[in-house]
Amino acid sequence: MAQPEPKGDTATAVASTPLYRIAAACYVALILLLGAWLIWLAPPPPGLLSPLLVVFLLPLLLGLRGVLYRRRYTLQWTGMLSLVYFMHGLVAATGPASQRWLGSAEVILTIGYFGAAMMVLRRGKIAHKMRQTAENANEHSNQA
Repeated sequence: MAQPEPKGDTATAVASTPLYRIAAACYVALILLLGAWLIWLAPPPPGLLSPLLVVFLLPLLLGLRGVLYRRRYTLQWTGMLSLVYFMHGLVAATGPASQRWLGSAEVILTIGYFGAAMMVLRRGKIAHKMRQTAENANEHSNQA
């Protein structure tokens, strides 16, 4: 039996549920982790800092507004984007000893974001199907 639709869940936005808040917190924490990683914790050579900041942070920053405004479509594409950061975290976690904990933290945050975002989106999909079924049933009873 499906749970009732949360308040604020629409065709384009998801409700502000605890699961959504976990997803948003993991997303923001991932941005902060990567920024700190590249600037303070394990900075690359000076000539590579700017390009790496753009490559690693720009895609996440482009999705930040949509995630914070609970946009359904943004949660979908940033969920897929997080898989790239998951792979990067796996490589870093198995790399040099000084960066293993950073890679492990990245993996944990990406799993947290991906899992929570997909569960939020799935719940909205189930609620949408239930709404459609109810509307179709009402149309058929009105025609009879």
